[in-house]
Amino acid sequence: MSEQRTLALIDDLLQRPAETSWVEFKENNADAQLIGKLISALSNAARLADQPFAYVLWGVRDGDHAAVGTTFMPSSQLQQGQPLDLWLAQRLQPAIAFNFELVDYHGIRLVMLEIPAAASSPVEFERQAFVRIGSATPRLSDHPERLKALWAKLQSYAWETGIAAQFLSGDEVLARLDYAAYFDLTGQPLPDNRQGIFDKLIADHLVQADVGGQWNIANLGAILFAKRLGDFSPSIARKAIRFVAYGGLSRADTVTHRQDGQKGYAIGFTGLVDFIDGLMPRNEFIGKAFREERPLYPAIAIRELVANALIHQDMTITGAGPLVEMFSDRLEITNPGQPLVQPERFLDFPPRSRNEALASLMRRMRLCEEQGTGIDKVFVAVELHQLPPPDFRVEGDAVRAVLYAPRRFADMTPQERVRACYQHAALKYVTGQRMKNASLSERLGIDSQNAAQASVVIRQALKAGLIRPADPAHPRAGYVPFWA
Repeated sequence: MSEQRTLALIDDLLQRPAETSWVEFKENNADAQLIGKLISALSNAARLADQPFAYVLWGVRDGDHAAVGTTFMPSSQLQQGQPLDLWLAQRLQPAIAFNFELVDYHGIRLVMLEIPAAASSPVEFERQAFVRIGSATPRLSDHPERLKALWAKLQSYAWETGIAAQFLSGDEVLARLDYAAYFDLTGQPLPDNRQGIFDKLIADHLVQADVGGQWNIANLGAILFAKRLGDFSPSIARKAIRFVAYGGLSRADTVTHRQDGQKGYAIGFTGLVDFIDGLMPRNEFIGKAFREERPLYPAIAIRELVANALIHQDMTITGAGPLVEMFSDRLEITNPGQPLVQPERFLDFPPRSRNEALASLMRRMRLCEEQGTGIDKVFVAVELHQLPPPDFRVEGDAVRAVLYAPRRFADMTPQERVRACYQHAALKYVTGQRMKNASLSERLGIDSQNAAQASVVIRQALKAGLIRPADPAHPRAGYVPFWA
């Protein structure tokens, strides 16, 4: 935290008419047990009050909030032979990044403790959660109504609401964010005054008011509309989407093209998709009268899979962002984070996203399909182009989607044929139809005189438990996916 912001923050805290549930004033009381309970209580209270941080300020008289100075020295205080901050950290669950700061406040020595609001679960000290009620610090379990309210707040808390940049002037905010693109993509007229611009940015949770008349840029605002992601912390900058093209089948082959994203997702998305499309090999297609070149992969499939990687990634995994890799025979799109839905159920399950605000705003900007239709469109496009079935798989702490270049049925592996059969049955089912031998033959490009080949694939998919007869009593009724 900058010295200027620290002083502005203390001014703001001291001007409050009374202590709040997330602010505590002390003079010299440095009891370690008390501080531990306060960290738990204030962290939980800050989340209840929708505050990103809570504060304890030493050197302030409780009655009139006058700055009188303190003798408390957290950096030199020991508790059971350990430094105070280490002793506290070992007794707090989950771990939170609290921070003591020595402050020269107009010549008066103060100590400020900054406490992040609870993010994933109630913060406990020595296996007990506390909360702030008035000037009291009771156990949270003794107040079930507050515990219930806290869990409701925690469930809706998301990475998007975090702070990407703090204590900026209005000019600095507008210099870092492409606000004109925001208005253009959301279909809103650009206001003719600064207040109108900030009102809209606040309404979409892209920026927040800070102390001292300054501003914060939220993670959501930075990741979508940053002119340069590198202007923000590494946790934001490393979320830039990367593209790498290889000259062969593996990552050991020569890198022919590389592009590291510099812009926020919203303003860089279309350019990235166009860049990939421009590098993509073309196949010659001969129609009834003309020859034409078609891209190796359907544009809608690439667009949807890239959008899904952006929306569904786990933003809390640091040092990793979405990655698009092009090989001579396939396109791989990887995003960090375990899936919230098993890959084989991507088509039929209602979509779940860790980043609801990000997903909602990208849909408003028409950068991705309406909720629940993106994967459908990928499967439809792949079948229309008679490509091998896409593969969705979990690899470590990441999800990888793979699009394969055109290949004849004879060149597909047995696993690919069975996967194509399952995906075809699922796509038919969600559109109110049933897979049959004839429809699978068409999907796989099998000539009618070789329909027995489709029957073999169906038997293999049945054996694998991926499909089942729609009506066992009527074999010609077709097949449905195992979950139908």
